[in-house]
Amino acid sequence: MNKSILIALVTAFSLAACGGKEESKFLKDDNAKNNSATSLADTTKSTNNQAAQPSTSSTIDKPSSKDVRIKLTFDNEEFIVKMYDNPTSRDFLTRLPLTLTFKEFGGFEKLSILDKELSTENAPSGSDPEVGDFGYYAPWKDVNMYYKDWSHSSGLVKLGKIESGIEVFSKKLQDMNGDFAVTIQQMN
Repeated sequence: MNKSILIALVTAFSLAACGGKEESKFLKDDNAKNNSATSLADTTKSTNNQAAQPSTSSTIDKPSSKDVRIKLTFDNEEFIVKMYDNPTSRDFLTRLPLTLTFKEFGGFEKLSILDKELSTENAPSGSDPEVGDFGYYAPWKDVNMYYKDWSHSSGLVKLGKIESGIEVFSKKLQDMNGDFAVTIQQMN
């Protein structure tokens, strides 16, 4: 009788242990399915949120709804730039006020190389600069002011645009010989 009881107990414990493992396996499978469904829901929610937000590339060159302006002062003249609302412009604004030394480049722009690069998060792959554009050329880390239109430039992010007096701005930049200092301040 002892052997029979012992065999019965071992069998019962074995079955219980197997059942526990199976139950545990099913619980793990259910948890995995729930986690997978949650991850899928989170991914869908994230994708939907991204789709609901405006595309950065379509708004990268449009004036900010905040109407942020900066003042460029050089050669006893002041020029107002209406900044665009993009991560690169916002990063630039955090560094103001600045005084930068600009120099001629290529017969169409003046540039100044920054010590530290600006964010290019969500930036377009390039832009077509026009007279009066204030931009950032990511490959060289330089801020630039355009006094002539130029062809598409890979790595160029427009930061803003001269608000008025583009002709005076263009003429003034063309006439600037050698290096010159520009003081840049946020207006509002």
